[in-house]
Amino acid sequence: MGVTEKPCGLKKKRKMKHLSSVLPEHQAAFTRLLEDPIVKRFLAWDMNLRASDKYLLAMVITYFSRAGLFPWEYKRIHFFLALFLANEMEEDSQLQKYDMFFFLYGRNLAQIPKFQKLRYEFICCMGWNLRVTREECEEIQAYDPGFWVWRRDRKLILGTLEP
Repeated sequence: MGVTEKPCGLKKKRKMKHLSSVLPEHQAAFTRLLEDPIVKRFLAWDMNLRASDKYLLAMVITYFSRAGLFPWEYKRIHFFLALFLANEMEEDSQLQKYDMFFFLYGRNLAQIPKFQKLRYEFICCMGWNLRVTREECEEIQAYDPGFWVWRRDRKLILGTLEP
């Protein structure tokens, strides 16, 4: 369950253009990553979509592109690094992001400092470009609007009001 590997694609920064569309191979790689048993269990656990709504998940794809990851480099650790950063950028409550550690590392909390180091490396690979617009997220979602993950909308959850 523990992740001890250095994420692929984070050794050097690759020059990437602005993500203007999701290529089919990127969508397919992201879809495969969502089938990872730990990622799948985390998404099922987050029933209120506080840590993984459709916009936060679209940010994950954007961050993968900005970090210069190729589709074959999409790994569980990258998913949680990107989702953690998306939560840091967009969410007022920071508690839900710490639940990711349990899914990623189980009870081995000694791995958290390593995660924070990888987080810093991931940010550096993106050139500190963490801001993602709503339009960019919607553009990613428009590539395959029927994809199940884009139905993870907080506004549709009973009792949740979004501004």
